Amino acid sequence: MGGMSDNATRELLPVQRAIVSAWPSAWIDAFAMCSDDGGITLVALDGETIALDARVTAAAGEPVAFHRVAEVLSVGGELIRARRR
Repeated sequence: MGGMSDNATRELLPVQRAIVSAWPSAWIDAFAMCSDDGGITLVALDGETIALDARVTAAAGEPVAFHRVAEVLSVGGELIRARRR
């Protein structure tokens, strides 16, 4: 995870950090569709809609990445726990 600070990964569990590092091919690129207090909805580049419970704010159209195996969302360089709804 390179130069990311501990603050940027503060919500991740140790096992999530290990999975993210060990399995880089599980990341998918997506765009934020909408976000609110309950979570965020993404649209993957293949058209799949993904609803997540995550404490994050992202503008509609903002590029994000989601790690399907570790359930981690990357927004603006920050890694956040993100469970599927």
